[in-house]
Amino acid sequence: MTDREQQERSAGYWRLVWRQYRRNRPALLGAALVLFFGVLSLAAPFLANDTPVWLVKGGKTYPLPNLITYADLQAENLYNNFDRWRPGPGEYALWPPVPHGPLRQDLRARLSAPGPRHWFGTDDRGRDVLSRIIWGGRISMSVGFISVGIAVLVGVILGALAGYYGGWVDAAVLRLIEIWMCVPSFFLIITVMALLDPGIMNIMVVIGLTSWPEVARLVRGEFLKQKEMDYAAAARALGLGDGRVIFRHLLPNAVSPVFVAATFGVAGAILTESGLSFLGFGVPPPTASWGEILKQSQSYVDFAWWLVLFPGIAIFLTVVAFNLVGDGLRDAMDPRLRQ
Repeated sequence: MTDREQQERSAGYWRLVWRQYRRNRPALLGAALVLFFGVLSLAAPFLANDTPVWLVKGGKTYPLPNLITYADLQAENLYNNFDRWRPGPGEYALWPPVPHGPLRQDLRARLSAPGPRHWFGTDDRGRDVLSRIIWGGRISMSVGFISVGIAVLVGVILGALAGYYGGWVDAAVLRLIEIWMCVPSFFLIITVMALLDPGIMNIMVVIGLTSWPEVARLVRGEFLKQKEMDYAAAARALGLGDGRVIFRHLLPNAVSPVFVAATFGVAGAILTESGLSFLGFGVPPPTASWGEILKQSQSYVDFAWWLVLFPGIAIFLTVVAFNLVGDGLRDAMDPRLRQ
């Protein structure tokens, strides 16, 4: 099989998967929710900010002051006091829909119930909860995708080597997987995070390095099957090196289960990050995080119900969305369920 024929075959396979996926309404709903939370996270500076997205002041126009630091505005200390600025003649500011930054404190409005000024209420330091949920989504999505990316990278490499070479390489990787999976991953993550400085990068790396065994197991099983196929034997007969056979020919045909595992892995990573932040091992304050908002609710759960409800809904919907996408991908890739 030539490279072009293999590419055409792969494209036809993914078209078939997409056609099957579209018939699954819960999976489409999950994809829509994932897209919604993804856009919400990426657009956070334009949706929830205490700095305008467009400013006309003193005859000058300042595009995107929420992203660009202008020296003359900084000299006037406006970046910390835009809420006190009053436009003069010919001056105006275009504000985000939620004109509150995730770190902006208003002690006069601490623990305010949801209302016209703060739609989702405020926390114990007067910070807007909706703004912190929007910005906290960036943390959750970043941790989910990057940690799963690390897990997939490690798992694919080790699983491919184990499945392709077999023998002592396979035995060594299997023993490593068994040892890794014997230890409850959440307790292992807590233990490691207690020894490290708190930070989002450490969380990503630790979650990623504790999540690779499932990916490696799936890739190994696929490689054991794919390496016996005729196209793999033909590639070896042509004298291609092991690296090219593994990554150019076998891996594209063995990666389907990885997409399903990665989707479920993102949901698990988001839950893990929220749990770590809730227990005090997550991102350090005052960084906005869904788990950190839930942690605050412990002291005020009797009356500050919004600190539990809104971040809880965000976590629930995000995790359910990724699980629906994973279920849809699994069903679409199952030849027994294709129509």
